[in-house]
Amino acid sequence: MKFSFNWIQSFFNKKLPEPKKLADLITLYAFEVEKIEKFDRDFILDINVLPNRGPDCFSHLGIVRELAAILNLKIVEQKPKLIEDKENKAQDFIKITVSEKSACQRYTARVILDVKVQPSPDFIQERLKTCGLRPINNIVDISNYVMLETGQPLHAFDLEKISDRKIIVRKSKGREKIITLDEEKYDLDKDILIIADSKSPLAIAGIKGGKKAEIEQKTKKVVIEAANFNQKIIRQASKKIDLKTDASWRFEHGLDPNLTTEAADLAAALIQEFAGGKICQGFVDFYPKKVLPKKIILDLAFVEKLIGLNIPQVKIKNILNKLQFGVKERGVGKLEIKVPTFRLDVSFPEDLVEEIVRIYGYQKVPARLPMATLIPPEKNLDIIWEYRTKNILKEAGFSEVLNYSFLSKEDIDNFGLSQPKLGILEIENPTSADFQYLRPSLITNLLKDVKKNQKNFKEIKIFELGKIYKYQNSKTVEKRRLTGLATGDHFYYLKGIIDLLLNSLGISNIWYKECKPTPEESKISIWNKKKCAEIKIDQEEIGFLGELSAKILDNLKIEQKVVMFDIDFEKLIKLTNEEQEYQIISTFPAATRDIAVLVPKFTKVEEVLNKIEIAGGEIIRDIDLFDIYEGEALPEGKKNLAFHIIYQAKDKTLSSKEIEEIQNKIIENLEKEPDWQVRK
Repeated sequence: MKFSFNWIQSFFNKKLPEPKKLADLITLYAFEVEKIEKFDRDFILDINVLPNRGPDCFSHLGIVRELAAILNLKIVEQKPKLIEDKENKAQDFIKITVSEKSACQRYTARVILDVKVQPSPDFIQERLKTCGLRPINNIVDISNYVMLETGQPLHAFDLEKISDRKIIVRKSKGREKIITLDEEKYDLDKDILIIADSKSPLAIAGIKGGKKAEIEQKTKKVVIEAANFNQKIIRQASKKIDLKTDASWRFEHGLDPNLTTEAADLAAALIQEFAGGKICQGFVDFYPKKVLPKKIILDLAFVEKLIGLNIPQVKIKNILNKLQFGVKERGVGKLEIKVPTFRLDVSFPEDLVEEIVRIYGYQKVPARLPMATLIPPEKNLDIIWEYRTKNILKEAGFSEVLNYSFLSKEDIDNFGLSQPKLGILEIENPTSADFQYLRPSLITNLLKDVKKNQKNFKEIKIFELGKIYKYQNSKTVEKRRLTGLATGDHFYYLKGIIDLLLNSLGISNIWYKECKPTPEESKISIWNKKKCAEIKIDQEEIGFLGELSAKILDNLKIEQKVVMFDIDFEKLIKLTNEEQEYQIISTFPAATRDIAVLVPKFTKVEEVLNKIEIAGGEIIRDIDLFDIYEGEALPEGKKNLAFHIIYQAKDKTLSSKEIEEIQNKIIENLEKEPDWQVRK
């Protein structure tokens, strides 16, 4: 923002430092001075005023107050004397109505009669040009001059052009139009705050005046407006009509409502001095809720603690007085600070401490390393196990997905989730039809992921760890689930992944139990009831593993088989164990033998594994199912299961004869079942 050096100098009796040195002082104690330019017989100081200081420092008087505190100088009052005409009262000439009280905190108007519109005095024109404004005439120039000096935007209306001599502050009625002083036409919607008379708009409030009540050469009666508008409303209106002005810039940053009378009086006095005329007695003022200075108790011990430096109480009081804060002692080591209403940025003791230390000088505060006790955070096992689970599945070749927590009505129908007992939660105000319900399961959105990606990938392996939502026992329940899937005929592969995951989390005693849903559950089950198992740890069920039913896959037009696991993660993390049991690795070699068993089609692999383990005993280290075959070469209703059996003893090397004896024992045990046949 541009400021005139000569204008600033006019507020002081003593000569200020030359512009470069003055700029260095402002930068050191207040704001950054971006550049200095010579302009005619003046200098322009381009000061980057911080946004929070806009209410008081978007004005020459605000910068003068800062310099008075920095240089320990007194400000010279230079207000012209205001003489009122007691025969004419302002309220007899103009009426003010504020319809939008929340948008206009204060509206002040002064009336001046018998003015003579002519060019402004040279010093006003020079100062306006220095600050980048174009002189027009004495009335308009004085309005702009006062704005630049005090920070309060003003507007001058030709009183005789105001219909019924009524000024109304209201929102536009919609489809209203206005031609502004620069001949631009604007369409005003219902959200734009305007200044109007009884017939039409006079100005866009806080932004730009209109042509209707423009000050012209023949103008004799003038109304000076000084208002305080809601900064948010002005900012939104300015953005909507794409118009930024010096006035709107100041209103957007907030202004002191007590500034309106001061600015209006200064403008009236200058008009009286340089345009003649009579100032009507008093002013018309809408100010329903007076803003009073805030009071803050400042503890000097707090000041020292925050700064890390003991500044004497006398020095603190002196700094605050220089910044025009009121200071009173309130007990030992405490001050009551009265904050001037133009300092909208000061609300807390910390704000006062900042004022003290910047004027005292940041450069005087010694540099010290901070001292603090570092306390490690408590271990959050939920996060640890969640991260570890994701990492295990990632290393196993699965990709994590993150889906929305919502479902559509179509999803609910496709998955048969509309049963009342499932407790589906419907959202009162969904953002779209796709987000109408909260998901009761992670499965639905994972299958939608498969549908979208099946054309691009031959094999899909994904998982999600997230929350599901249900309405149970008269309350909303949130639970975390871990759900993963693999496309293709991978039931046993996924079983191996679950075993890997649970073992890596320190969980043992894992086993699988065949799912046997009731007839009612069968109607809504998403699982293929012939390939579905409960995942159990000891006697507790923690989830399910199974192939998805053909009906669900057909509904979603998924072409491949899909095998999924769905685990209650809340239960899972309660069973996890960071302790690992160490087992000595046998130093003796292992031997592998294969065995193939012809069994009825619906025989479970678990049954065959149990028979092998019972017969083999401790000598068997591991059994892997590596092939399931159902084809034309086999008898009808039969399937072939092929296993790798790994033999290894802890205390010796097994001989071929010993291995053959155990292998024969296993074969004998398998063939005790009448419909089973070991293939040789």
